[in-house]
Amino acid sequence: MNGVVVPLVVDVDGTLLATDLLHESALAFVAHHPFEAWRLAGWLASGKAALKARLADRVLPDVATLPLRPEVMALIEAAHNDGRPVWLASASDTRLVALVAERVGGIAGVIGSDGVTNMAGAAKTAALVAKFGARGFDYVGDSAVDRPVWAAARKALVVGDTRLAGGAADTEVVATPRRHLRDYARALRPHQWAKNSLVFLAMFAGHQLNLQMFGLSLLAFACFCGAASSAYVINDLLDLPGDRAHPRKASRPFASGALPVGDGVVLALALMTLTIGMVTLLPVKFAVVLGVYVVTTLGYSLVFKRHAIIDVIVLGGLYTIRVVGGVVVTDGHDPQWLLMFSLFLFFSLALVKRCSELVALLSRGVSETPGRGYRVGDLAVLQPMAAAAGTGAVLVFALYVSSPKVAPLYAHPDWLWLICPLILFWIGRVLLLSNRGEMHDDPVIFAITDRLSWLTVAAVVAVVLVST
Repeated sequence: MNGVVVPLVVDVDGTLLATDLLHESALAFVAHHPFEAWRLAGWLASGKAALKARLADRVLPDVATLPLRPEVMALIEAAHNDGRPVWLASASDTRLVALVAERVGGIAGVIGSDGVTNMAGAAKTAALVAKFGARGFDYVGDSAVDRPVWAAARKALVVGDTRLAGGAADTEVVATPRRHLRDYARALRPHQWAKNSLVFLAMFAGHQLNLQMFGLSLLAFACFCGAASSAYVINDLLDLPGDRAHPRKASRPFASGALPVGDGVVLALALMTLTIGMVTLLPVKFAVVLGVYVVTTLGYSLVFKRHAIIDVIVLGGLYTIRVVGGVVVTDGHDPQWLLMFSLFLFFSLALVKRCSELVALLSRGVSETPGRGYRVGDLAVLQPMAAAAGTGAVLVFALYVSSPKVAPLYAHPDWLWLICPLILFWIGRVLLLSNRGEMHDDPVIFAITDRLSWLTVAAVVAVVLVST
């Protein structure tokens, strides 16, 4: 081979990209056409190549934001510097491979699936040998399915363990990506579990402070954590393009490529299975409430989050459903005051969340949220609406305090009126910080980490204790 320029052939899925175009395409299809997801099974029955072609006909992943593997990009750049032609050869549909090639630049040609032949394993080997001859190319791949290709190549370049190459004579490891437990833990968003502590609210509001009620509430809390984490994973998978375009969310495990999106599907199913096992230990009514929560969450990920105002109503409702779960497991009576207070408060906080995102976009000179249905100019409507909903929550609490049902529950019920200005202070401060762009885009997480929020909660607890 002396004097002959040997081309570098690079696989795409898992090699050049830290993700898989088939998985990305399938998720994009489900995200944009949720009521047609059943078609995937029929397309797959016709073969992988047909599935990939059908998906490419309907959706195209945002190739510009897909995570590239830097080690492989460095290898391509070195080949360019040495005057070697670089080809992309992938089992993904040729149209998608061409888009990746366009993004990378300087690619001499592409080989991909054509709707009939799935360009993997033996098929890819035959195509490359026909193009370059046996031992006429170097090949970069990342999985055992590439072994026939490596066997026909001059040099096997591996993303992963050298054992993947199956004993190819000349083997070099290009990169050794690792999946870390901390990334799986981050995908669960355990910091969001604090929201599920709302199930304990019914126990306290109903004055049912005993070990049995605490145990039931704790189990309900665990069920909501499992269901919520499963929903967060699904939401991340369906919102990959939006996350990759976001300055903070781009670092999430699936968006960044730290974890394969296929692992996300398995993780979501495992969490939901665990949750179903736990929910059998609680009343059937709670199972119904949790089912409503799961369905609503999926609806939010697939449909509702793309529609202005509907999305914040659903978000506020999801917080309130957690409170309903606590009411159900504690068999609470007359919960309407608590539920109405929760609905107004969390509707306000959901609006604040959107306002914070829009303020951040305004500071970056962006006019609208991708796939969310909001524009920066909507702040003039959303901010007053958030203030009105927050004030509505205070009004509901004031009506509750003046209700004749409250007096028998407290020795000094008049002290409860002090909670109203405390709530007004906290809501007003949240709105102010949001408008200044000084708040996390999730006000609930902000509250968990904010010292003044904790002091406000402590003051509320002190008032309740004095009233008791």
